[in-house]
Amino acid sequence: MVHRRFASVPDLVERIAMELSEAVRRRAERAPGPRRRSRAGLLIVAVGALMVVVYAAAFLGVMRLEGHDFSWISAVYWTITTMSTLGYGDVTFESDLGRLLSIIVLLSGVVYMLVLLPFFVIQYVVTPWLDRRRMARTPRKVPALLRDHVLLVGSDAVTQAFAARAERSRVPAVLVVEDPVEAGLLHDQGRQVVVGPLDSAQTYRNAGADRARLVASTLSDTANTNVAFTVRQVSGDVPVAVTASKPVSTDVLSLAGSDHVLELGAVLGREMAGRVLGTTGRVHRIGSFGETIIAEAAARGTALVGLTLEQAIGELRCCVRILALLRKGRLRPMKPESTITESTVLILAGEAPELAAYDEQFQVHEQSEDPVIILGGGRVGRSASRELTAQGLPNTIVEQLPGRVENSYSALEGTASYRVIDGDAADQRILRRAGLESASAVLVTPRDDDLNVYLTLFCRRLRPELQVVSRATYERNVATLYRAGADGVLSYATIGATDLWNHAGLSHRVLVAEGNELFLVPRPSSLVRRSVRDAEVHRRTGCHIVAVGDEDGTLSYDTESIPSAPGKLLLLGDRHAERLFRQTYLKHRRFRSGDRAGAAR
Repeated sequence: MVHRRFASVPDLVERIAMELSEAVRRRAERAPGPRRRSRAGLLIVAVGALMVVVYAAAFLGVMRLEGHDFSWISAVYWTITTMSTLGYGDVTFESDLGRLLSIIVLLSGVVYMLVLLPFFVIQYVVTPWLDRRRMARTPRKVPALLRDHVLLVGSDAVTQAFAARAERSRVPAVLVVEDPVEAGLLHDQGRQVVVGPLDSAQTYRNAGADRARLVASTLSDTANTNVAFTVRQVSGDVPVAVTASKPVSTDVLSLAGSDHVLELGAVLGREMAGRVLGTTGRVHRIGSFGETIIAEAAARGTALVGLTLEQAIGELRCCVRILALLRKGRLRPMKPESTITESTVLILAGEAPELAAYDEQFQVHEQSEDPVIILGGGRVGRSASRELTAQGLPNTIVEQLPGRVENSYSALEGTASYRVIDGDAADQRILRRAGLESASAVLVTPRDDDLNVYLTLFCRRLRPELQVVSRATYERNVATLYRAGADGVLSYATIGATDLWNHAGLSHRVLVAEGNELFLVPRPSSLVRRSVRDAEVHRRTGCHIVAVGDEDGTLSYDTESIPSAPGKLLLLGDRHAERLFRQTYLKHRRFRSGDRAGAAR
């Protein structure tokens, strides 16, 4: 398989190089260079001068017909005052022919002096001047003392989410962009920016790539190839992480010098499939900290439904810890009297044997897993189907474009765990053909957030008890999808930023639900000897203290109080809660190159 994939690599590299050169050529053609601006300016000036000469000659001819004799200076004077609409009135025509000429000169002067000339001045004089001013104040080089920073090439949803997380964690992150206007806007927003050509090694030297802990690029596959090649000219040691939209690009990007290639669509599909909790109450892994596995399990259909949290903990015959309770993607209070309902999702922690013991105790073995419906047969939908099929879960893909899944989904040929329904997912008849009445869950995978809100609301109305997991491209639409009825929402930005963050060796994170993460922070001295379940911390910041960790990342869930020895705390909360915690308890502590909690993995 590997040999077959690499056999086409030279052809792919040649094709990518041709596409890159063509893109550079088109961009150069579109750019209004100084020579092009000069030609445009000369043309507009020449048109104006020609109009003045022609109208002045016409003025002299008409005046001679009326029996008046004027000089050329007077003719030019009359033409300019008429074209500029000043019209002093000291030189006028007496005939209708002269008045008609005056009307023509006046109207053409309005078009030239009030439209063409201002457009030229704004487009070729004022705008370049403003761009030069903006470029002059946008940094082109990072400070020489800056090191262990993260370089983010490009500005999209993933890099913006990473930069926002870095700002909260006080981790230095630098955005490398090519457009000076965009760089100026980012600079005004408080982001650290370096502007320069993305295919120039000098840009990455100015950005300190040889001193960085990671260079991450989220551009197109072809652009990422060029970025990786260029960064390798500056440093052969700095880790380079890039995103890939096509599986075939993985080998090419690795050959170009990338250490980590993230197929974001495939990862998002697997994560969405992992959020399908099914109907048997079994455990689904969502991450890990060292040997400790973080998992989730639906309470629906198990003996836990109806119990309080205190009773549920007493029922556990294994050493699994219940870290949190979720309903509709939102954290619920971890109080002893909190009731576990059919819609409750348990966030669990334990080692593999302990989670297996939980499954043995609570999984409904005599009940078969109901099928899952996947709306959309794109990269995310196909990846989710592959993951569900690997787990033995039957699934149905609903795709509007006939033949799209069969033509590109050959990896599952010969399996009987999935089927394809061609048709519009917004059609109730299509959904019923796909088995909506008997499905355990629906995955909404299109890239259009508006369509996802519609489909989420539609499925929720058809079956109120159905589990709905939806995709969001932009973080701003997550709350809307939850209001539409989604049980879980995962966004491109969060998945990509979390993967790159963990790969950078920063404080390891596990995404529990969109907006809620498990993350490690240094132990604040002000919390020493306080109870791990101190309600004051949650009241002040919104963060839940989940566990205590050592410097090597080993987690302890049985500690009642926070020890004074150096170590870490495992917290659960959203970005606002994290910011408040850091401002309240860690405001004097900045990220150091030694703070690499990623070793906890």
